[in-house]
Amino acid sequence: MTIILKPEQERIVRTEIQLGHFRSPEEVLDHALAALQEKEHKRNARAPRKNLAQFLMESPLAGAELNLEREKDYGRAIEL
Repeated sequence: MTIILKPEQERIVRTEIQLGHFRSPEEVLDHALAALQEKEHKRNARAPRKNLAQFLMESPLAGAELNLEREKDYGRAIEL
């Protein structure tokens, strides 16, 4: 496989090798791919997202019999 890097990406790889953080471009790529897999694993391990109704039903205030209905606004008379 051939990978073509953007100039900025190549500069980052070269800098990391020059700083002694890695020994080769392959090692940089291995580290980057491992970090990507770890990030993906953490994202998948999080609790599934809930819709608003589920969130409200599981809220600590669920069952508190709060009246969240709005009163109808009939407007007001204004003098023109």
